[in-house]
Amino acid sequence: MARNRSLPRIALNITLDAILAAGAVPVAYWLARPGGALPAWWEWPAGALALLLGGLPFRLSTQYWRFAGLGDLLGVAGGSLAGAALFALLLRAGGTPWPNLGFPLIHMLTLLALLGAPRVAYRLSQEHRHGEAPAGAVQRVLLVGTGEGADLFLRALAQDRQPAFRVIGLLSLSQRQAGRRIHGYPILGVLDDAGAVLDRLQAQGGLPGMVVVTAPELSGPALAQLIEAAERRGLPVRRAPRPTALHPSPHGIELRPVAIEDLLNRPQVALDREGMARLVQGQRVLVTGAGGTIGSELARQVAALGPERLLLLDNGEYALWQIDMELAESHPQVPRQAVIADIRDEARIRAIIEQWRPQLVFHAAALKHVPMVESNPLEGLLTNALGTRQVADAARAAGARAMVLISTDKAVNPTSVMGASKRLAEMYCQGLDVAARQGGAGMRCITVRFGNVLGSTGSVVPLFQRQLERGGPLTVTHPDMQRYFMTVREAVGLVLQASVAGVGETAQDGGIFVLDMGPPVKIVDLARQMIRLAGLRPEQDVGISFTGLRPGEKLYEELFHGREPPAPTGTPGLLMATPRTADPAIVGRAIDEIASACRGGQTRLALATLARLVPEFEHNSDGDGKGVWGLQAPAGRGQRPRLEIENPDK
Repeated sequence: MARNRSLPRIALNITLDAILAAGAVPVAYWLARPGGALPAWWEWPAGALALLLGGLPFRLSTQYWRFAGLGDLLGVAGGSLAGAALFALLLRAGGTPWPNLGFPLIHMLTLLALLGAPRVAYRLSQEHRHGEAPAGAVQRVLLVGTGEGADLFLRALAQDRQPAFRVIGLLSLSQRQAGRRIHGYPILGVLDDAGAVLDRLQAQGGLPGMVVVTAPELSGPALAQLIEAAERRGLPVRRAPRPTALHPSPHGIELRPVAIEDLLNRPQVALDREGMARLVQGQRVLVTGAGGTIGSELARQVAALGPERLLLLDNGEYALWQIDMELAESHPQVPRQAVIADIRDEARIRAIIEQWRPQLVFHAAALKHVPMVESNPLEGLLTNALGTRQVADAARAAGARAMVLISTDKAVNPTSVMGASKRLAEMYCQGLDVAARQGGAGMRCITVRFGNVLGSTGSVVPLFQRQLERGGPLTVTHPDMQRYFMTVREAVGLVLQASVAGVGETAQDGGIFVLDMGPPVKIVDLARQMIRLAGLRPEQDVGISFTGLRPGEKLYEELFHGREPPAPTGTPGLLMATPRTADPAIVGRAIDEIASACRGGQTRLALATLARLVPEFEHNSDGDGKGVWGLQAPAGRGQRPRLEIENPDK
């Protein structure tokens, strides 16, 4: 059906090309010998026939004039050359002399001009006609970027029948391109001069209505400065679709907001994908906390590596169902088992692990929200400390090759119950790892410590988004609060990288892998950036209010304790905290004591035992350094400046 509908168009192309080729014969005669004799009558159709035959290899008849481009014009050039050569041979065969020796070249150029010009003119006319839109419906935009993204954006805009945007110029990322043109649009300056360019346009009465970033590589501080410059002039900043997604659609070119992740400017770390595949492929893998932010991304990336079976464990039915259904669609070939269980239920955990006997265990299940654990300290201790011990013991008893504990920066010099409970979990797993390595056999325990994950459950980014939707204000605990940020995909990729390194013989006994989190970001600056990304003005359109430190919070976090200086691992993106280890039997008995106190509702006893095991624990239970549980922090401690990173799901 589609082929039949195209036949009239092909016939029209053949007719037009034949007419133009026939008309090229007398024009070429006149150019070759002005005032000379006109061609014989039979030479007109002969010229048309020669062109049609010569153009067959170049498919001139199937060209789409509306989208004529360089490739089409090269085809016209090839057809003109072949047609002129055939016509010259026909003249020789018929005994008709050429007007002069250069006639074949003149004829070819005439054909090229007469066949190419209408195609170009038709395309330009269509672009102009389709570019027309009702008055006021077209938004003036300034493009940022002059590479492939800008080229494809302008091409897609030209093909749009009713474009919503009118480009007034471009900003280049390179000084060498300033002053030149792309598709006829001027490059008005470089990115560093964005403010000056916008001021100049405003003075000329031609300020755009929007700034559109077409360079996918533009991120980090440079992007933040552009957003700030645009925001000062009331202009929103949007991103163009990626080049692979740029095409005309019934809805036109669909721009997207700048994502907060674009402002991280974190260099891509080359991951050892082959090593990850060797670690996971053909193995039975258990992920605890599989419905959470970290656990679900672990499940996705592990599934992509081809495990023999993937066990998804969580105590939340809906979250577990979501990741199970997602993997059923994205990786249907991977056998899965969704298991509802609480890691605090020792008998249940032992039965599950004994039944499925996983060879790799990724332990992401935890209570991680600092204020929530402060309000429910006994639950946090039972889950984070006892639950981790029970998973580790069951995995070791079932012959697992390795267990990976997902820890947090809050475990370093903790001021919260959540952080101290995670430090206790670290200590137990470190002790097991030392015992396994020194004994030459047994389960390796790999601990990975990192900070805030963008967009995770309970994190600041979704909170700010909800507050923006309500019109603000955005709430920040303290003007000096800082956090390090990492995307969940990047964090989990590095967790797998650390797992590969951790099962090797070169890893330090009981060492903790620490992810390189990059430079810190002030939370108040993050709030301002998110307001700008929404096209609003901080403190004018949307306010920012400071609410004070919450229980357990610190202004600054640390990745390393003073007695565990960082050591290189030889793996990009990973450092290692020099081990501070303890006897796992002693730590295990202490965890049992804490668990017994928790089950008996003895909060003071449980926290006192925790403080004895984690001597650096300085409980800031009410946000000002005073301990309401009777564990008064020493004067002058608990709020000293520290390098800060937020915990994975806080």
